[in-house]
Amino acid sequence: MTITVKLFATLRMYGEKEQKVASETSLTPSDIIDRLRLPGNEVAIVMINGCHALIDTALNDGDVLSLFPAVGGG
Repeated sequence: MTITVKLFATLRMYGEKEQKVASETSLTPSDIIDRLRLPGNEVAIVMINGCHALIDTALNDGDVLSLFPAVGGG
């Protein structure tokens, strides 16, 4: 299976803006966060194919996983 991972905002300092992750076994967003060595406590929003998802949702081949930090402002 191959998943496209997109990092947004401050998460981009931990890796490329868009990258492919391949695996022989099923993955979850949590697995991807660990595999890419992202600080899990900074990932606030998880989207799969443009829809909000939980961190333990099973990913399918060809999915696009988008990871966002908490949104700040004021």
